[in-house]
Amino acid sequence: MLTNFKSLGKRIIFGLSKLKTNAWRAAWPKASPWILALALALGHPVGQWLADGYPVSHGIASAALPMAVGNTAMPSLAPLLKEVTPAVVNISVLSKSALEDNPLFRDPFFRRFFDAPERREPQISAGSGVIVDAIKGYVLTNNHVIKNAQQILVTLKDRRQLEAKLVGADPGTDIALLKIDAKNLTAIPIGDSDALNVGDFVVAIGNPFGLGQTVTSGIVSALGRTGLNIEGYEDFIQTDASINPGNSGGALINLSGDLIGINTAIIGPSGGNVGIGFAVPTNMAKQVMEQLVKNGEMRRGRIGMETQDVTPDVAKALNVSMNPPAAVVTNVDADSPAEKAGLKARDVIIGVNGKPIRSSADVRNRIGLVPVGEQVEFKFLRDGATKTAKVKVERPYEVLGTSGERVPQLAGAAVSNIVRGMPMYGRVEGVIVVGIEPRSPAWQHGLRPGDIILGVNRKKTRSIKELTILLRSVEGQMGLYILRGDSTFVIVVR
Repeated sequence: MLTNFKSLGKRIIFGLSKLKTNAWRAAWPKASPWILALALALGHPVGQWLADGYPVSHGIASAALPMAVGNTAMPSLAPLLKEVTPAVVNISVLSKSALEDNPLFRDPFFRRFFDAPERREPQISAGSGVIVDAIKGYVLTNNHVIKNAQQILVTLKDRRQLEAKLVGADPGTDIALLKIDAKNLTAIPIGDSDALNVGDFVVAIGNPFGLGQTVTSGIVSALGRTGLNIEGYEDFIQTDASINPGNSGGALINLSGDLIGINTAIIGPSGGNVGIGFAVPTNMAKQVMEQLVKNGEMRRGRIGMETQDVTPDVAKALNVSMNPPAAVVTNVDADSPAEKAGLKARDVIIGVNGKPIRSSADVRNRIGLVPVGEQVEFKFLRDGATKTAKVKVERPYEVLGTSGERVPQLAGAAVSNIVRGMPMYGRVEGVIVVGIEPRSPAWQHGLRPGDIILGVNRKKTRSIKELTILLRSVEGQMGLYILRGDSTFVIVVR
């Protein structure tokens, strides 16, 4: 299929090249959008082929296509990129070595006995970021780019190097906000990611493999991707624009030059690009950024409601349509904000805050982005009638007067069994985090007071004893399954 498409493109160019000058001038305005679309859709090889010129055989001399035909310029992304690339930065991070968080390696006797190095070399990693406010110096990037950072260095396109301050980070969405102090910065305007459609052309800008600023192009392959277990709150834009290691935190822009995503992850057999990349949509990143500026962290709450997707069987049982997409309420906690607002099990949610939903995960994402104390408006169906309800987001479970126990593998966290008298007793099985030391390893991994640890690496835990056994049995990376408010997600601990 691709070979046939390339062959067709070559025949189009060859046909145009055979036209006389006047005919070429007449044909070019109509043909140029199709040629540009063809080059973008097929990616770099065809783009390079167009730049080098069509290699004509059969005794006809080969020549590069002109930059302009008469007064008509050839299509190019160069003018767009000239405006936006100064806003995409390289980020270098100096972080602790893995040994520094191991309590055994803090013991001088242990280090001497096992001939461990007295001085642990810091680790250096690289990623990308996007300047979104030139006046205040705000830079959006991924949380995993700056995680455990001791020092963050931002390099601009004009080669200025600046030390960055971490304003705040949210492991749940993998978004972090940095601040740099500099003049004459360039920012990319934040666009409306909800306006994207599958098939829209996009451009990814970043620092793959530490090579320096690199631009790739492609299309939006899918929207609203969830269930990938990459981050806690998933609403990814999928694209075939090449995103490689080092692109994390870089910009995904549309052809108007608006930022519509923060490049975050790829799916590939060996960690390289195979045309499946993911970006956090800007509408999500912008809401996270606003809370990070205000609070230094995301403060998510709970409304006491659980939902699931409306499948064909569920739709038949409830006598509702699957178009538009919807989510059915499966449980409402007693005396919860959702119950007080009048929501009930079997209600079918079709909209949140005036916008239609795509899935149950979409409902969860929308609730997770609303700060504690604010309201969420639900549009739902009940017995064939359309209704609305406004629900106030309350603080998640809190445990007062409990000192908790320390777990070495989660340095800086104090945990407790869920015992009688706690609000979640008898309703949740797990271990609750009752305290966190600010900027400790547990804090940097994303744990917060009130989080309930449900399991480790897909194995359930119901007590501190079980949690300790599971943590000791894990070598290397592990995933903590967390309940925070109404939301469950995974925190990766390395």
